[in-house]
Amino acid sequence: MEEITEVKKDMGISEILSLDMTIAPILMASGMHCIGCPASAGETLAEAAAVHGLDADELVGKINEFIRGKAEYEAGIRGVRIDRESGSDEK
Repeated sequence: MEEITEVKKDMGISEILSLDMTIAPILMASGMHCIGCPASAGETLAEAAAVHGLDADELVGKINEFIRGKAEYEAGIRGVRIDRESGSDEK
C-alpha cells in the first residue's frame, strides 16, 4: 500500500481515502458527511469543498497537518526525528 505524504486539492476523494482512511473523520468534521456515497467517489477534494461551501486550500492544510503529525508520531515510535522544514528523516 502506498503511503500518503501530502494531499492536493486535485486528488479524488476516493483516492485520498484509499490511501489513508484515517482522513475520513477530518472530512466528516468539515461537513462532508457523504464521503461514502457514489457521487463523491468521482469528485476531487476541490469539487467536494466547493459543493459544501468550504475553502479547499484550508481543508488541504488541515489534512496535510494531520498527515505530518501522524508521520512524526510514527517516526518517534521508530526513533527517527523528522525535520519539519525539509520533511527528511534523521536517525
